[in-house]
Amino acid sequence: MATDFSGRDLSERCNAIEECYEFMLAYAGQGVSGESDGQIRDFLTRAARAMDGLEHTIPATEPYGDFRDVVERDARASLAALKLVLAQPAISSQLIDNLNASIHLRALLTDLFLIEEIMKKQGETAASSV
Repeated sequence: MATDFSGRDLSERCNAIEECYEFMLAYAGQGVSGESDGQIRDFLTRAARAMDGLEHTIPATEPYGDFRDVVERDARASLAALKLVLAQPAISSQLIDNLNASIHLRALLTDLFLIEEIMKKQGETAASSV
């Protein structure tokens, strides 16, 4: 897998995961039985692809190395939950509500907010010193 430390790949992956989470929040409140769940499956599939190998978008060097391990662990746990939901024949609002409550997914989102903000500041600092 190609590694992109410019922050672009990280940002694109973060956006896919965050968009999925926002859609999940709306979907959970709709009371959907899951018989027609194509759109939620699309969002979940995009988020799963974004989580797979997410840690490779974070530098392995200090001071990022240890946090990269945290992101890898949280992404792996979140991905396992998403795959479990995607394997179901119908994805109901209740199932998504339970996924929304997953501490693993919430931890990953918090990880991403933190690292994305740091990487953004790093990019701003680098750009201003040119």
